[in-house]
Amino acid sequence: MSITTPGSTAPAFSYSQGIGFGDLVFIAGQGPRNPVTNEVPDRFDDQVHQTLSNLSAIAEAGGTSLAHALKVNVYLSDLSTIGAFDQIYRTYFHEPFPVRTTVQAGLRGYQVEIDAIVARPTQETL
Repeated sequence: MSITTPGSTAPAFSYSQGIGFGDLVFIAGQGPRNPVTNEVPDRFDDQVHQTLSNLSAIAEAGGTSLAHALKVNVYLSDLSTIGAFDQIYRTYFHEPFPVRTTVQAGLRGYQVEIDAIVARPTQETL
């Protein structure tokens, strides 16, 4: 099942914002573009917050939240920002933290991009 929401930016190419499959939601890589203004913040911290807000909006549209994230992939344009990134990340994710991979990547002018796999909790898992 395709998941879409105006709370995150529309795909620029041929992909879905998210796909629900069983009890899982697969969220495509999200960047720091504001879905209302279409602007990208200049500051790294603001880019991280916007990216996580976009990711969260898709999780919620899929019937879950980042509290149920299982796997997160983080792409940073500069790995020296990982400490600042992690401080912000901890305000969106809590222990036990999801499994995470962080890599350096060229991101078309973005400083951060994040994708995730999130569980949709059932009565048995709540």
